[in-house]
Amino acid sequence: MARRLLLKSGIVVSQDSKLGVLPQGDVLIDGDRIAAVGPDLQGPDPQNGAETIDCSGHFVLPGLINAHMHTWQTALRSVASNWTLLEYFRHVHAGLATVFEPEDIHIATLAGALNQLDHGVTTLVDWCHNNPTPAHTDAAIAGLQESGIRAAFFHGSPKPDPKPGEPHFSEVPHPRAEIERLLKGPFADRSALVTLGMAVLGPHYSTLDVSRHDFALALEMGLVASMHQGGGDARTPGGWERLMAEGLVGPHINIVHGNNLTDEQLRSFVDLGASFSITPENEMTQGHGHPITGRLRALGAAPSLGVDLESAISGDLLTVARMALASQRALDNAAERSRSGGIPPTSTVPAAEALAWITTEGAAMLRLGERIGSLTPGKQADIAVMSLGPLALWPVHDPVASVVMQGSGARMRDVLVAGRFAKRNGALVGPDIGKVRTALAASGERILGRLNVRSVSREIAAT
Repeated sequence: MARRLLLKSGIVVSQDSKLGVLPQGDVLIDGDRIAAVGPDLQGPDPQNGAETIDCSGHFVLPGLINAHMHTWQTALRSVASNWTLLEYFRHVHAGLATVFEPEDIHIATLAGALNQLDHGVTTLVDWCHNNPTPAHTDAAIAGLQESGIRAAFFHGSPKPDPKPGEPHFSEVPHPRAEIERLLKGPFADRSALVTLGMAVLGPHYSTLDVSRHDFALALEMGLVASMHQGGGDARTPGGWERLMAEGLVGPHINIVHGNNLTDEQLRSFVDLGASFSITPENEMTQGHGHPITGRLRALGAAPSLGVDLESAISGDLLTVARMALASQRALDNAAERSRSGGIPPTSTVPAAEALAWITTEGAAMLRLGERIGSLTPGKQADIAVMSLGPLALWPVHDPVASVVMQGSGARMRDVLVAGRFAKRNGALVGPDIGKVRTALAASGERILGRLNVRSVSREIAAT
């Protein structure tokens, strides 16, 4: 008999348009699914070994969705915090990335995914573009699977400087044979917890012929094709317009960043059903430009959000959501001051939108809106239970605004993925965290030796 759980008496922020917010509500889980959401639901039969979990003094939320992160960089935390995008390209892609062994990719991915679970993220888009061999790819996939997180593994390609006689990475098509191998192997079941996508170069970082090949391959295989857009001059000026004219841009296309796109291009992408994933904190940190949140809103669209780089910023997705909200409000406020000389009469972006960016919009970007993103009966039981604490989130006057503006991944008490605990009573369930920490620090120290960067992880561990 399937395991049944009742999350009892929490402040349920369902992200379901019909259910809304329940100030004191219950969520009933049957196996891997949400069976019911409502006030004062009847508990499971204790005779069947079912369990009621007291959630009073806690928010009950849909598991958060991190729509873009390079999880392979977890062992490099803080290393890139003072680098611009140009320095990042030089030091990481042309430098540090080239010395990663499969075991480095594995421990970074495992640790990064566990940290996301610890912070209430139940779905991670792992944009893996440091996989020069199938062994590197398989190591990353194994890390995701071992963590217990729901993930979309976006298979990418490395970006080193070419050696004499080698083509530039912009001239290399995405490897069809590797995508076929993965779909026949670890991703044969497309309904599994970890699924496949493609992290391609796109016309900004490749030739037109490579973009044609990659977009068509993703369409043929039924996969999301995600690409970075921005960060210097395009390799193929006018490439997007050519690809649109050839019918290669549609709902399977996911654009990351997009800061330098024109309003006309954005409108075309929205009309064609493409999705957008932005990483506002890192975009503002590294020099991408202003996030395109407001420009999408003006077109009736919305972004999903990602952490991007733990080598530069923290892995707390709620912080990223606040950054996205604050940056757009700041732009709108500045525009109003420029226009009228005064402060806007009201806030331009409600906090509720920011919560949607890290829940329902993330699910839509992955084309999984029928499976995850809200606490809707019938969907997968991906759930985060966040403590109000003694004072940090008390009193609660507007539950959604409280989650967005005062919430923190550090306050997550319980996290469930498909009805299974990944975190319970404040502790991660699964791998030995001490061993993970030791292996992660050792990996980081070896990799950083490339740039003679001093790490204090060993000294901290010794104390």
